[in-house]
Amino acid sequence: MKRLPLEGVRVVEFAHMVMGPSCGLVLADLGAEVIKVEPLEGDNTRRLEAAGAGFFPVFNRNKKSLAVDLKRAEGRDLVLRLLEASDVLTENFRPGALDKLGFGYEALAARNPRLVYCSLKGFLDGPYQHRPALDEVVQMMGGLAYMTGLPERPLRAGSSVVDILGGTFGAVAVLAALRERESTGRGARVTSALFESTAYLVAQHMAQYEITGEAPPPMSVKRPAWGVYDIFETGDGERLFVGVVTDTQWEIFCREFGQTELAADARLKTNGARVRERGWLIPRLGEAMKRFSKAELEAKLERIGLPFAPIAKPWDLLADPHLTASGALHPTQLPSGRTIHVPGLPIAFGGEHLPKRFDPPPVGNGARDVLRGIGFGEAQIDALAAAGVISLPAA
Repeated sequence: MKRLPLEGVRVVEFAHMVMGPSCGLVLADLGAEVIKVEPLEGDNTRRLEAAGAGFFPVFNRNKKSLAVDLKRAEGRDLVLRLLEASDVLTENFRPGALDKLGFGYEALAARNPRLVYCSLKGFLDGPYQHRPALDEVVQMMGGLAYMTGLPERPLRAGSSVVDILGGTFGAVAVLAALRERESTGRGARVTSALFESTAYLVAQHMAQYEITGEAPPPMSVKRPAWGVYDIFETGDGERLFVGVVTDTQWEIFCREFGQTELAADARLKTNGARVRERGWLIPRLGEAMKRFSKAELEAKLERIGLPFAPIAKPWDLLADPHLTASGALHPTQLPSGRTIHVPGLPIAFGGEHLPKRFDPPPVGNGARDVLRGIGFGEAQIDALAAAGVISLPAA
């Protein structure tokens, strides 16, 4: 790809954990210069272990690190100087935290009227706006955990899905504000929030309740919208998900699997009818599936164009033939020197995946380039490092 869409856009990121960095990741992958402002010792997310071990390497590629002591006047001054020459600020700190440092929207807009200021919060304005929020908090209060779990036992989704979606919506808002700036000449303040993102995710269930008057059960209680939409056991003891979601697909399925009796059954003519007959229909189809091995069934379903999926674990994707052949996984070197593989954004331009330009940065990596770009000389940069105002990577 000769030129990335956001080349020439400078983003200053005050962000940690997942929601804020995922917003910056979208902008960085699209070509923006994203400068991650972090403490001298680095973002605490760098040091997370266990379930948090993947946060930093997944959401911080294509960024530069500016590690600076914002408690020092010299540190705040150099960041203000950077912001005067920037297009976007993103932040996901608690409400009011950046205002106390002099980095609130009103103060920065007075210095740089073209600045787009993106806050990534738990809640948009309203009664909850000052509450702290986490992905799991909003999944619980927004009904997503209810829809994911067992009856009377809510369960968060097995990914930081709301954090990632909220960050992505933040990036959408930034792009819209940059587009608007082309005509107005002024930036804007935009906000994305976790709770409202959760409401968006469960909107179909909210609407279903209002339309039908019936409370939808959790997804663990099988009441799908389609008659054939289930996991089936194959003849060699493996499992495969199979979906038949249209009446045309049902005709194909019956023809290709020799189910002429089912094709002629008046009880199964429409999808709605098949939903009502699932109690006996799914076990009957299960017997038909067991005539094939997993590999045979996959080949047959792919040939006839019906939806299917093996039951994979996340780490299985590291060797997925589609992801590996298409270049969707980026080899990513950690600051420790170890290399792992991380999915890129799920978009392509002209058939090309967005590139990984550089790995998640070590603490302070890129600071010299950033400071030189806003007029600091080498001696000034060295003096700031010697005084403990900034951190630079070891030579």
